Amino acid sequence: EVQLQASGGGSVQAGGSLKLSCAASGFTLDDHGIGWFRQAPGKEREGVSCISTSDGSKYYEDSVKGRFTISSDAAKNTVYLQMNNLKPEDTAKYYCAAVRSYYPSLNFWEYDYWGRGTLVTVSS
Repeated sequence: EVQLQASGGGSVQAGGSLKLSCAASGFTLDDHGIGWFRQAPGKEREGVSCISTSDGSKYYEDSVKGRFTISSDAAKNTVYLQMNNLKPEDTAKYYCAAVRSYYPSLNFWEYDYWGRGTLVTVSS
């Protein structure tokens, strides 16, 4: 059964760091794109970052460039999101999602499989 499990969220002060994990089961990531999305109360779902586990290409939303880094570990069938210099506006529930495509995007409607998400809270 296809499943994605996001973990690693928590509470941190502005300027701090967190590392999120997205563990996949029921399929292998090597022919998928994996995206990280977030949604804050009262706001639309927003694409944060995505990676092609086929060719390693990576994409970032402008507001997180230089602060967040996406990576993958094929042996663990897991994708990570290292988040540095966190800001209060990063506060949201973060979701990982998968799409069977060599060309992932930051458009949430293009993704097929979703985890339940993990909450990130950044205080000033």
